[in-house]
Amino acid sequence: MAKIIDLKTYTDKRGNLTVIEKVIPFDIKRIFYIYGVDDSVRGGHRHHKTIQAAICLVGSCVIWNDDGENQETFELDSPHKCLLLDPKDWHKMYKFTPDAILMVLASEQYDADDYIFEAYTDKQT
Repeated sequence: MAKIIDLKTYTDKRGNLTVIEKVIPFDIKRIFYIYGVDDSVRGGHRHHKTIQAAICLVGSCVIWNDDGENQETFELDSPHKCLLLDPKDWHKMYKFTPDAILMVLASEQYDADDYIFEAYTDKQT
């Protein structure tokens, strides 16, 4: 299941320095960022292999997650919050503020075959 980790941040009169090393539980093979989002919903997928870490560097956004058993909503509203997403985590991102910059660190390079777009089905019958 997805979870928030708090990134170590050092603060003094000069400002803030947030450290990512030694807290991301995978080797980073891809980095991308999403910005300039209107009222669209992004994501809408999970992966076969890729683990991701999402950090909203500026502004805020919401990530809704379903791991096939549990559903949870996360608000990323600080650059020291990092949301870890396992491959099984089907997620969508929305409510981006106009200034939002969402950076994503990924354990794998881009591979279109790694994406699963179908959401989990309702387990109630």
